[in-house]
Amino acid sequence: MKSIASVSLALISAAGLASAAAANNVRGEYIEARTADVFTGACFANSEVGNTGDVAVLGWRIGQGTFNGVKLDGLNLVAVVRGQGTLGFVDGTTYPVKSVLIVDERANVEQRQALQAFAQRMGGDLLSNVVRVDSAPISFSLENESVHEATATLQAGKLATIRTRAIGKKDHVCSNEEVWYLPLTKVKHAMPAVAMEHRFGGEGLDMKWSSPDKRSAFVADFQLND
Repeated sequence: MKSIASVSLALISAAGLASAAAANNVRGEYIEARTADVFTGACFANSEVGNTGDVAVLGWRIGQGTFNGVKLDGLNLVAVVRGQGTLGFVDGTTYPVKSVLIVDERANVEQRQALQAFAQRMGGDLLSNVVRVDSAPISFSLENESVHEATATLQAGKLATIRTRAIGKKDHVCSNEEVWYLPLTKVKHAMPAVAMEHRFGGEGLDMKWSSPDKRSAFVADFQLND
């Protein structure tokens, strides 16, 4: 009986450890905008590759979730990246990439650390070299609370802004457009959008930019479970 009890306790302990290891469960909405079109035709894409698209602003609104054992419900996060070439281009000239993180000013110290770890998990190599972390008031709103509308606004203080609208008939210039680049991070479902406003005015990347009125954005939802 002692042997059976020992085995049972070991199994319960292992299950508890597995449950603790699977502490990352985060879901919410995502937005990004680049300086190159993501919804475009081959002629436009070929003219931009290597010449632009090396910078982007990314944002997450965490509806509910825990990362590294820390609750992040309702917090927002922004990442701003600058690569060596067009982001998402498959020839590999994008890297190395530098990034700046902007964390929700409502986050406490523990949540700030968890938000940074979450961003690096979602962005992978794209966010492996964080050169600066700022704190700011961040708002993230969706029209009708639906990513399908592709209409969203992200505002990170005076540091970064994305404002999008849905792609319409007038945005089909050559009638041969398609989603040319995929989103830069892991998402569930993404809608391409027009970035009516896309701006970064912060420090850390040795440049600031404004790139409005381009078919350069995605609005999406995401879910991380591990």
